[in-house]
Amino acid sequence: MSQPGERSPTLVADDLFRREGARLVASLAAHLGTHRLQLAEDVVQEALVRALQTWPYRGIPENPAAWLTQAAKNLALDALRREKTWQRKEAQITAEQERWLTRDEEPANEHDLSDDTLRMLFVCFHPQLSVEAQLALALRTVCGLSPAEIGAAFLISEAAIAKRLVRTRQLIRDLRLPFAVPPAGELPQRLDGVLGVLYLLFNEGYKASSGDRLVREELCHEAIRLTRLLSAHSVTSRPATQALLALMCLNAARLRARLSATGEIVRLQHQDRSQWNADLIQEGILALGAASTGDVISAYHLEAGIAACHCLAESDATTDWSRILSLYDQLLLLKPTPIVAMNRSVALARVRSPHVGLEALESIPNRHSLEAHHLYHAIRASFMSKLGQPAEARAAYLRAAELAPCDAEREFLQAQSREQDA
Repeated sequence: MSQPGERSPTLVADDLFRREGARLVASLAAHLGTHRLQLAEDVVQEALVRALQTWPYRGIPENPAAWLTQAAKNLALDALRREKTWQRKEAQITAEQERWLTRDEEPANEHDLSDDTLRMLFVCFHPQLSVEAQLALALRTVCGLSPAEIGAAFLISEAAIAKRLVRTRQLIRDLRLPFAVPPAGELPQRLDGVLGVLYLLFNEGYKASSGDRLVREELCHEAIRLTRLLSAHSVTSRPATQALLALMCLNAARLRARLSATGEIVRLQHQDRSQWNADLIQEGILALGAASTGDVISAYHLEAGIAACHCLAESDATTDWSRILSLYDQLLLLKPTPIVAMNRSVALARVRSPHVGLEALESIPNRHSLEAHHLYHAIRASFMSKLGQPAEARAAYLRAAELAPCDAEREFLQAQSREQDA
């Protein structure tokens, strides 16, 4: 039984699975092969079930992560030994897998691509898979995001993502794709996809698409850890990699100030900037400088530049919004998506007027995908409020609250709607 002030075994197991589950799946798949991806996922899930069944009675192990890893290995080993399809020609493969499954953990070398999570990411971007399949597989299997969270990232349904994942796993089994890091000369061909997944992983951590937590810091930290590894590798340390690292560090620097002590959202203009992490800001600025080599500017460069404008300003009043708008103009040319256009409208309102921002927001091409997104209505409500239209603002805030998938955002938007009556 837990003592007062101690976390319950169930909570410890649940938190451990969120932090380590995807990494453990990647580690198992690294040694079992991607055609056994489903087995890796199943044994990790079963290991968690066993933890939930035994820890409340036997107590939390001294090293919970090692317990979960060993339990998953034992389950995988049992499954392999039960299989009847292994023939004599595969005996050597089986023996090597059993040696790994029965040995103690060795410390990971985080200075190269021996990191299992990175290896699995590069495998997910195998050229025989479609781009859509690559992204969905990487986000689900390696990053541990749910089909609903992946769907939110691409503004498509959870059901569509689930079907895509089923088809992808079947294709992997059929093709028996090998688990191997591509030769150095092929890494750059897969790097863009890996960077894209890490970008989405960080974004899910920075602003969760569902649940009772707005911020999932463990996802942000994992995305930064992996991007640091890529930025330190001689082949993958490209300007885009450095720019993505800069973007992550600059945004992560503000995490502590985004929520109040009671868990309420604090808008950027009201944040206590003394809480911003100076070390991460410095790392981000240095990475942005390192990204300036070469003659290619990526979306990460532009987004990092926007983040830098916020981080380097002493206050909201001194923020260089003209510079931010210019960067959004360039970003929209490079990445002409409704989301970028929506964010640009906020900068446009700050530089020119809320009326101009509202006109830009409501004239976005293919706006229908945004209208199912709570941020569209929240931004529209903000413009309406500043234009002295409280009834319209209240209705837009309430619509945003209805669509908000995160509890903290829902409560914040409901509070904003009530303020329109003041």
